[in-house]
Amino acid sequence: MLKNKNKEPRQSSFLNKSGSFVIEVIKIVVISLVIIIPIRYFLIQPFYVKGASMEPNFHDYEYLIIDEISYRFHNAERGEVVVLEDPRSPARFFIKRVIGLPGERMVINDSDITIFNTNYPDGVVLDEGAYLAESVKTTGKIDVTLSEDEYYVLGDNRTASLDSRIIGPIEKGDVVGKTWIRVWPFNNMVEFDPPIYNIK
Repeated sequence: MLKNKNKEPRQSSFLNKSGSFVIEVIKIVVISLVIIIPIRYFLIQPFYVKGASMEPNFHDYEYLIIDEISYRFHNAERGEVVVLEDPRSPARFFIKRVIGLPGERMVINDSDITIFNTNYPDGVVLDEGAYLAESVKTTGKIDVTLSEDEYYVLGDNRTASLDSRIIGPIEKGDVVGKTWIRVWPFNNMVEFDPPIYNIK
């Protein structure tokens, strides 16, 4: 009988400690979810590069962090690399570079991209030397005027990219966010800044 009496408080103490541990674990999980879910769905999210359409600047299997919040306060800038929903299939995502801005006229001819806007009513040829080699040619003959809700996007690998030359301009609502940081591979980690162009 003495042994049984001695076991009861030990069991009770063990149960109390176990219950406290479970409660603490639940608290940590709940707090973590409260912090992580808003960040994951409203601020930033990971993106896995698939395909060669942005080579040589972005490669297959690279892991990027996408900034989803910036475009809630300002529009995308020319040269920024964005992740967007395929307007033909919302479950599919593309990574492309913004070339034409809302309200502009875009003309692609003989590999030159000419931008017409209020600052350049007679047009100006876009210099993409900051991220494209001289040997890269922008194929196609395009003449399109963007609405106030549209962007023109191209892949850096111009001969192997499904972009606005084929699917047309992209609406603002299709843009998920801009590439912020490449986190994988670790030896190629970098924060992205848009290139400086010869036009505004």
